[in-house]
Amino acid sequence: MSTAISPTAYNYKVVRQFAIMTVVWGILGMGLGVFIASQLVWPQLNLDLPWTSFGRLRPLHTNLVIFAFGGCALFGTSYYVVQRTCQTRLISDSMAAFTFWGWQAVIVGALITLPMGYTTTKEYAELEWPLAILLAIVWVTYGLVFFGTIVKRKTKHIYVGNWFYGAFIVVTAMLHIVNHISLPVSLFKSYSAYAGATDAMIQWWYGHNAVGFFLTTGFLGMMYYFVPKQAERPIYSYRLSIVHFWALITLYIWAGPHHLHYTALPDWAQSLGMVMSIILLAPSWGGMINGMMTLSGAWHKLRTDPILRFLVVSLAFYGMSTFEGPMMAIKTVNSLSHYTDWTIGHVHAGALGWVAMISIGAVYHMIPRLYGRAQMHSVGLINAHFWLATIGTVLYIASMWVNGITQGLMWRAINDDGTLTYSFVEALQASHPGYIVRALGGAFFASGMLLMAYNVFRTVRAANPVEADEAAKIVVVGAH
Repeated sequence: MSTAISPTAYNYKVVRQFAIMTVVWGILGMGLGVFIASQLVWPQLNLDLPWTSFGRLRPLHTNLVIFAFGGCALFGTSYYVVQRTCQTRLISDSMAAFTFWGWQAVIVGALITLPMGYTTTKEYAELEWPLAILLAIVWVTYGLVFFGTIVKRKTKHIYVGNWFYGAFIVVTAMLHIVNHISLPVSLFKSYSAYAGATDAMIQWWYGHNAVGFFLTTGFLGMMYYFVPKQAERPIYSYRLSIVHFWALITLYIWAGPHHLHYTALPDWAQSLGMVMSIILLAPSWGGMINGMMTLSGAWHKLRTDPILRFLVVSLAFYGMSTFEGPMMAIKTVNSLSHYTDWTIGHVHAGALGWVAMISIGAVYHMIPRLYGRAQMHSVGLINAHFWLATIGTVLYIASMWVNGITQGLMWRAINDDGTLTYSFVEALQASHPGYIVRALGGAFFASGMLLMAYNVFRTVRAANPVEADEAAKIVVVGAH
């Protein structure tokens, strides 16, 4: 069996663009996160201006880290993985280019409108109707490029990573379109088509599945390609990956009501969300174990390979946060954690520990291959970045755990006569040290992104265009 190099090249241009913007938006989104975390320590940093207040900048931070940083990582890696596993070029270069520029336009729109106060007020779905429509058009185009490429694949088999990417693309489109159905009353103001508890239910069906599909299923697609590649080992169990896939996408969609415990949502719906969340632990850990066990016989590589370390530690954080999530969905636990900083700590265990770390590892894996280099400019800088990211994540999570449990216990404490033991201000004062540690943890993480930017810059600057184009050639195994 010989290996022939086809004259047709993969479309690496769009992958390079998304990879670079992943780093750029990562710095901006995380930098803004550190700034708003600092506003909770030093309120003067709100600057007494409406567009720099915490309430305006917090949704901008979440949009930048989820859709700009995370979104660019998902677009870039999915385009890279689908071409290499299907051994064919993207179905349309112009449509792929449109998804890149259209996505950047949505993010720039968020950068302009959110600080101005134009918002639907729906968490993770704040963008008003013109931007929401543009996002939907870009996303449908993305789906056409991705599935069109799979249809014209040269391989009989569809690799499991593409199943996860495909599910993430389809479900995200459904979530976005259904939750954004609204009546526009002006260019930047609309009213939701739903009312009351129904609106809340649809919002958290969207909100939790933005986590479940955008921030989990898509990144599991990334995990199923980059962990075996970097470890140079086959995936531990292909059968487990298929069971994991179907169990995850069947169960995740039902978990949203756990955001609405002790609200006006009907009790049966709250209980259904709780039960589904607890069952969800099984497929989540199935995926984590499959990724971890892929390193069987390759654990020694962690000593010398910081990229693999990023990927494996991200799996550890994924396992931890997907244990914590079902636990927090239990009503009695939720009665303590609801509305406290514990929730914020849980979100960032997933966002920093899982999503950001696996994205960083995947980008470090791709950049040399996209630019015709043997490896990144500096392995030492990757190592330093790994420790900054890990220490930053641990500081962040631990401080929010302590704050959250402190707040929950202080809020529910009552005197013998039934009056509250603590005022809200006292709970706030008790939280202050935790906010300092949280800002410090975020600063550690964000500073690691600056090292990454420098490392990527030096790698790209030393790139050989001829070698990069040669690397983009499609290798067809089994050709004669």
